[in-house]
Amino acid sequence: MDLTWLEFSVLRHGQYSLTIGDLLLALFIFIFALQLSSWVRRGTTRVMRSPDKSNAAQVYAINRLIHYVIVIVGIIFSISSLGVGVDNLLLVAGALGVGIGFGLQHIANNFVSGIVIMLEKSLKVGDLIELESGIFGEVIELNIRATLIRTNDNVDILVPNSEFIAGRVTNWTMTDSVRRFRIAFSVAYGSDKERVKKAVLEAAGNVSLTLKAQARGPTVWMTGFGDSSLEFTLGVWVNAAAVKTPTLVTSEYLWAIDDALRKYEIEIPFPQRDLHLRSAKGWPVAKEVKSESEG
Repeated sequence: MDLTWLEFSVLRHGQYSLTIGDLLLALFIFIFALQLSSWVRRGTTRVMRSPDKSNAAQVYAINRLIHYVIVIVGIIFSISSLGVGVDNLLLVAGALGVGIGFGLQHIANNFVSGIVIMLEKSLKVGDLIELESGIFGEVIELNIRATLIRTNDNVDILVPNSEFIAGRVTNWTMTDSVRRFRIAFSVAYGSDKERVKKAVLEAAGNVSLTLKAQARGPTVWMTGFGDSSLEFTLGVWVNAAAVKTPTLVTSEYLWAIDDALRKYEIEIPFPQRDLHLRSAKGWPVAKEVKSESEG
């Protein structure tokens, strides 16, 4: 078989010559690195993942690191196979360092931040997080430059990794998958407080999202005296699945509370205002009108 075409030079510069064979070898090394990464990650997953998949996030982070290391090593060997010496590689690395210093600092910052996130395990796939910028959603992918967040409206948002390092991040499911929600409500002055408590606890018990464990049962607090009402808060622990749908949780409990207050004939107040009219020159003196409902 005639393989002389592999020696055909596609680029010449001084004493340097780049042949088709060199290009094919570099491409083969890079593709092999990608395939090797796939094999190693598959083996790592098979060996490290627990039967109940409880450590899936840690395995995912390790696999990402393995992938990046193998790919970088593959790129280095690919470049070397093109006839670029170590000295030239160092020269390129130096030039790249200057480029990073002037124009790629954000990419470098996000790259390092991604490595830090994966190593310290403060964030993992499946976590429900809230960022200082107001973004709220579930972590779908941890990538080397940005993290993919999916909101409850099924909107995918790519967040630069540096935002997780420099800003405040609220992780709703970092160490425990259940959370307590606080549902505020109010009743009219003069309502029987014990009756209110009984009605609301009964409502919380009828919602399927409520945890029934004794240590984390629902409770009712009286939190203040409003302009027209007594202020209360229902504290209720919900199951892991419900934690990721806070709007639905709030709606379910408010709906149940309203039904319970109506059942027990407990009045939900309307804002009340006192209106005072003063006499003016040429005008008759007006009487005071009190407690005019705005409802």
